[in-house]
Amino acid sequence: MFDWTFACPHGKIQVTVSVQDDTRNLTVLAVDDEPGGLKLLQERLYANRHIGRVVSATDATEALRVLGMADNQQRSRKDSGLPPVDIVFSDISMPGLSGIELSEVFNALDPAPLLVFVTGYQEYAFSAFQLGAVDYLPKPCEQERLDTAIDRALTRMQPPAAPAAAHDGETAKSDDKVITVELAGTTKLIQRASVRWVEAQGDYARLYTDEDSHLVRVPLAQLEERWKDAGFVRIHRSYLVALSMVTELRMGQGGYQVVLGNEDKVLPVSRRHTRDLKDRLVGAGRVD
Repeated sequence: MFDWTFACPHGKIQVTVSVQDDTRNLTVLAVDDEPGGLKLLQERLYANRHIGRVVSATDATEALRVLGMADNQQRSRKDSGLPPVDIVFSDISMPGLSGIELSEVFNALDPAPLLVFVTGYQEYAFSAFQLGAVDYLPKPCEQERLDTAIDRALTRMQPPAAPAAAHDGETAKSDDKVITVELAGTTKLIQRASVRWVEAQGDYARLYTDEDSHLVRVPLAQLEERWKDAGFVRIHRSYLVALSMVTELRMGQGGYQVVLGNEDKVLPVSRRHTRDLKDRLVGAGRVD
């Protein structure tokens, strides 16, 4: 057993950790321009049994500088194919680059860290989940709520579970031909073949069909793995599309875009997914 003690405005917090039960292994970045908010966030993070190292920054510029430092651990993570940190916990309203803009920079990394926003502004929640954020925590950050966010991040990091064994000559993947949606006590059965594209919204995914959209509690990464053999392809951190629905791949102002149907929906394609998408389209005979 050993103890860590942290000073806080209300005194000291002492955390006792058993060496046998210690699971501390995550490296995270905490970003907040308010000293009190940053200090509290650091204390809450270190109180979680999964956090091994917390690097911090008081604004976006310092965050980028800190992650650009080539210390031994950073080099080791890079050599292992890991992102600079596992999770970024960031405020949104800060001098210079906002937390949203900073996260867009992190999303361009390959591999990219997971994102959790800790802020007093609720109006940015939609933008946060558009970026694929794991969670959106209100200030002041409560320990239980932060622990939940870390658990969600750990779930996102885990590879999808292997499909159950097939029965009676049918593959388990056939179960995915229909996905159930629960809404106000009503269960709807959505045919996978009717889904045109899927958008990540935190731990949920929104399925878009010709007529409607449906929110399901399944992370986009799981659907990507489960539906890859059914003609669905990841084109962006936030989007999965049915390859059969793609009518055009073109260069836009911000990079490549796909057009679905008769110019009625245009979605961005990230650089890391462009090559795979082109290969899939060529393999399907969709591109010369």
